[in-house]
Amino acid sequence: MNIVGVDIGGTFTDLVGYVDGALVTSKTSTTPADPTRAIARSLELAACVPGQIDEILHGSTIAINTVLERKGARTALITTEGFRDVYAIGRSNRIDAFNLFFERPQPLVERAFTFEIRERMLADGTELEPVDAQAMERILAAIDAAGCEAVAVCLLHAYANPAHERQIGAFLRERRPDLFVSLSHEILREYREYERTSTTVLNAFVGPRVGGYLGRLEHYLGGADFNGRVQIMRSNGGVMSLRHAREQPVTMMESGPVAGMIGAGRLASLLGLPRAVGFDMGGTTAKSSLITDGAPAIETGYVIGDRATGQPMQLPVVDIVEIGAGGGSIAWVDRQGGLHVGPQSVGADPGPACYGKGSGLAVVTDADLLLGRINPARFLGGDIQIDPPAARTAMRRSVAEPLGLSLMEAARGIVRIADAAMSLSVRSVSLHRGVDPRDTALIAFGGAGPLHAMSIARELSIPQVVVPKLPGAFSAYGMLMASWRQDFVQTLIGRVGELDEAHVAAVFAELAEVGRAQLGRDHQATADFRFYADLRYVGQEYAISIPVEEPRQLSVDPAALKARFDREHARRYAQSAPDETMEIVSLRLVVSATRDDTLAERWLSEPFVAEGDASAGRRDVVFDDPRTPISTPILWRPALKAGTRIEGPAVIEEENATTLIHPGDEAVVTDAGHLVVKVAV
Repeated sequence: MNIVGVDIGGTFTDLVGYVDGALVTSKTSTTPADPTRAIARSLELAACVPGQIDEILHGSTIAINTVLERKGARTALITTEGFRDVYAIGRSNRIDAFNLFFERPQPLVERAFTFEIRERMLADGTELEPVDAQAMERILAAIDAAGCEAVAVCLLHAYANPAHERQIGAFLRERRPDLFVSLSHEILREYREYERTSTTVLNAFVGPRVGGYLGRLEHYLGGADFNGRVQIMRSNGGVMSLRHAREQPVTMMESGPVAGMIGAGRLASLLGLPRAVGFDMGGTTAKSSLITDGAPAIETGYVIGDRATGQPMQLPVVDIVEIGAGGGSIAWVDRQGGLHVGPQSVGADPGPACYGKGSGLAVVTDADLLLGRINPARFLGGDIQIDPPAARTAMRRSVAEPLGLSLMEAARGIVRIADAAMSLSVRSVSLHRGVDPRDTALIAFGGAGPLHAMSIARELSIPQVVVPKLPGAFSAYGMLMASWRQDFVQTLIGRVGELDEAHVAAVFAELAEVGRAQLGRDHQATADFRFYADLRYVGQEYAISIPVEEPRQLSVDPAALKARFDREHARRYAQSAPDETMEIVSLRLVVSATRDDTLAERWLSEPFVAEGDASAGRRDVVFDDPRTPISTPILWRPALKAGTRIEGPAVIEEENATTLIHPGDEAVVTDAGHLVVKVAV
């Protein structure tokens, strides 16, 4: 079976695949104007003929970038009469309590495009008032007059009974088939009106742009005689069909970054690491995720953008903390003379100053180059011609001269600030989750991850760093291990042990039926069905998902479930209340189908065969003091044999990444070719 994974990032597009029994890779610049051009180029560089590929797995940042840049479709919102401003008001909590300039999230729908309709469902799903049919005609006329491309429909209590939403959706789709219509119950059937509305709006806002991109991708592949299957990465770490991605593009928000965390989880299991932090540094951002027992954590609440001003999304998402610090992050000096790095990035075009495309802005990659950490002759295997004089000019004009620093001092300052910012993201998924970083290992990947990982580990006293094989394209590689997965949810509120068993069984059956229907639509033969109950102590606001096997555990026989919940509560929060009453708020179903092939997972543990000469000379590298560079051995990673021990300082180069071993650190090559670094903390 020939399979290929393609990850489109903000700066580079990576490809990893198994074709005719051989591992193939490529890396090329992303083309923001038309990402399909980068996909075509990556296939060409890897000598992959689309007509000979059986399956393409694909992840992209197009959905999340559409939200962050606010470049989505003009969207209308239809909601229940009297609830027009729920979306604009949001939550009353003030996240940055002491920030005098605190701002609330700005809705993606203008108030003028928010329409009320007379109808009403009660919380138990009973119809109180039918839909006003004449109002639908007036609203459609107003939507046409406004020139809206998408419509989000989120009615009060539609999670309990979606009949009215279905009626409005059928009307809109029949009368205006060109509109992208997003109905809340088709995305999630869960209470919390603000978050449910925001999620529905997000789906509508990105729908036309993502749909257009996926259409161009399908057209390109069809024109290239591709007859295989296209699977799109979901934010929950699974994959879905191309058709499903068009219908629910909101589930693609973190489709690129999560794949690398899936791969990092598999590697952590292979190396026997009970807890690790996946760290992915690319050209635009750096991402971190806590991995426990081989799997990254999945959260049901997520915010696109800053936690205070971003857009809430109430869907299962791999818990990733992302910050604007990457190889292309711009260094700049404020009016008070303070040096900053990011969050703005030069992206793929024009890229860093050292790419020679006239950027003129100093970025992290330029700093690494001037510090001797990057080999200009071997950058990306020599595919990109590096221009050191351009990097020096940009560094001098942007940072060194305004601050009265030497070039090396300016470059070292940029790297220190970037490393400090990235260490905060690692701290967020460890210390802020109640996990001591000293009890974890850092799994570093991405084009720039291994270059900065040792500094971050040292900052947080993390004793061990793992750099996998193929780190620069590890997210694309992780896609080859992703399983088909769908999540379904139904709000079910009541005290555990007091629920009607027949009602609970009916909710179980309804979710299972929806799961089987989705299996059929995506042509999946078999799958694993697992139910989870969102439980909490009475009086609490948020819940914990606990596995549940049968309806009677929630109605007549809750003792085992209560004990399981108490243990998980104690594990997460260091305390529990066994004497308190427990209640359920939602029932979840996770349907997953494991991959038929295990090629990618086998490659992680396959014995590594070294090729070529490991030594590549020496060069001066700045580690701490910019005035005293250290003559450092340069090693070629593909030639390092299993069992090789490397004492720092050292620079380990390969085609798609560079690993920096600091003085005092010690690295060893495992039998499978992964680098395990003992950090001198």
